[in-house]
Amino acid sequence: MSDILNRLMDDQRTAMRAKQDKRVSAIRMLRSALQNAQIDKGSGKDLTEEDISRIIAKEVRQRRESIEEAEKASRNDIIEREQEGLEVVLGYMPQQLTRQEVIEEVTKIISDLNTEIPVNRGKVIGQAMQSLKGKADGKMVSEIVGDLLSK
Repeated sequence: MSDILNRLMDDQRTAMRAKQDKRVSAIRMLRSALQNAQIDKGSGKDLTEEDISRIIAKEVRQRRESIEEAEKASRNDIIEREQEGLEVVLGYMPQQLTRQEVIEEVTKIISDLNTEIPVNRGKVIGQAMQSLKGKADGKMVSEIVGDLLSK
């Protein structure tokens, strides 16, 4: 069993004992997403670390989108709940690269592909997402590629 899955179970027990309901809820949702992915993958096949990282990233993205939608609707109760859940889920994400590190990596990819025109944006983003998978937010990568190719 994965280190992250073990950590989730231990953290859930600890949060339940401490009566941290919001933390327990966020951990349960994350464990549920991981269990659903395991079911989809089939019995006898364990989730890889990459699968787990992808699922956690998806949960982070969903929570951020929920926060954006709640802000548009001025729903402070939802914003607060989702923000607390987001902080819990972010604790299980692999270490993310800084914006500067992503800029350096994308600059290298642009150089390797020998392109500096905005038409090749999709190609650069595809290559960047492949090399930065699980290490950087896709939205940030897209913004950086757009900025670097528009110069």
